[in-house]
Amino acid sequence: MSKQPLFNHPAPEALDLLLTRRSGSAKAMKAPGPSKKQLADILLAGARAPDHGKLFPWRFIVFEGDGRARAGDILADVLEAEGEREKHIEEERGRFLRAPLVIGVISSAREMHKVPVWEQELSAGAVCQNILIAATALGFVGNWLTEWYAFHPAVKEKLGLKPGERVAGFLYIGTAKDELEERPRPEMDKIVTRF
Repeated sequence: MSKQPLFNHPAPEALDLLLTRRSGSAKAMKAPGPSKKQLADILLAGARAPDHGKLFPWRFIVFEGDGRARAGDILADVLEAEGEREKHIEEERGRFLRAPLVIGVISSAREMHKVPVWEQELSAGAVCQNILIAATALGFVGNWLTEWYAFHPAVKEKLGLKPGERVAGFLYIGTAKDELEERPRPEMDKIVTRF
């Protein structure tokens, strides 16, 4: 049974979460990651992102368990074929093992549609942010990354991306090894203008 949207329902805890949420380094994550139920809720929250036209111009690839190692093998194979140094190849082989869970958000914007591609791509970005917020709400830490492998044609093909699809982000989710430190934030009077 799906939950009904709440309107005019104050949620100060949600605002507190938004005002204190921050990313944690994928290199500084450990198990446990989300349970199957928690992962299902995280993905459902991601899919509630704004979506002009109800196009669902995105999809998910979930990397967990042995799938993380298989993804790392793809990165290593691609770099080996390009003659990369062995040390770098092995570093990339372990990339997806940094966190217990990685969610690939794939933007599948439709060209020649009345909803501009830019709006569809922004929707995929909103999906990524919803996932990070949901993971944080469940007590996990997340990190939204792209890095080289999000853009490499051979990696995209081996991960099953279709022509025209792009990686909006790889979201690393796990438990923080250490307390997260705050980072500098913008001075609001420097980024806000009133019209």
